[in-house]
Amino acid sequence: MHVVILGSAAGGGVPQWNCRCSICSLAWDGDPRVKPRTQSSIAVSPDGERWLLVNASPDIRQQIQANRAMFPREGLRHSPIHSVLLTNGDVDHVAGLLTLREGQAFTLYGTADILGSVGDNRVFDVMATNVVTRQPIAVDKTFEPVLGLNVTLFSVPGKVPLWLEDASMEIGAETETTVGAMIEADGKRLAYIPGCARVTDGLKQRIAGVDALLFDGTVLEDDDMIRAGVGTKTGWRMGHIQMNGETGSIASLAEVEIGRRVFVHINNTNPVLVEGSPERASVEERGWTVAHDGLSLEL
Repeated sequence: MHVVILGSAAGGGVPQWNCRCSICSLAWDGDPRVKPRTQSSIAVSPDGERWLLVNASPDIRQQIQANRAMFPREGLRHSPIHSVLLTNGDVDHVAGLLTLREGQAFTLYGTADILGSVGDNRVFDVMATNVVTRQPIAVDKTFEPVLGLNVTLFSVPGKVPLWLEDASMEIGAETETTVGAMIEADGKRLAYIPGCARVTDGLKQRIAGVDALLFDGTVLEDDDMIRAGVGTKTGWRMGHIQMNGETGSIASLAEVEIGRRVFVHINNTNPVLVEGSPERASVEERGWTVAHDGLSLEL
């Protein structure tokens, strides 16, 4: 199985277009300790030729241009991206669908709730239904979006997208609005969970024994954005678990058998983005990799 992390940042990317927090400032100033990062997306293939795109980042055109395996190769119009899967309806995971509107056939997968939120917004009608097939998938049902690649979706604690929040919004519920994906090929298993509010016993059982885990790395501490002076929301309020602390992802997953542990969907205020920092060293010492754009895994 071939895995490419096309985009490793959370919404806004690194540096965020309007941000001068301490980390974005380093990136704007060209400091080599902070690699620029685009918004969350990965591509997976069983053979390096046919690819599943998981989440359609607003930066998808830039991500395709940066990865030769994603280039069109045949005739006048072509793409090696055969299908697209959405793990939630967040803007940083669906806005790229508007870029994938140029008459290119593919199948769009997601739960009924996720595809319903996309379908209710008429701007996404630019993906003509006679070209792009929308295929709802039930959780815990295995499907094959690309020949040789089996995927099973499962609910994880989360919340509805920001643009769908209302008075009934609940944080941490396990519904079909936020899911993880278990991706399998040739006996290898990859768990992709870019958004997760907490680690449950069920989640630990689900991912035990995977060859690689790509997991929500939005915040190091729950109050990262508040500490940085650029926001008032905690990680929990945004539907994301912190890395540190007794209930954080690192401690919660420490005893789970996992091959490679990689943080993705990293917010621009998270200090682990600074290479050589104490925060980066602490995370790496505990067995985690901080993803960057273009990071490839061969499973």
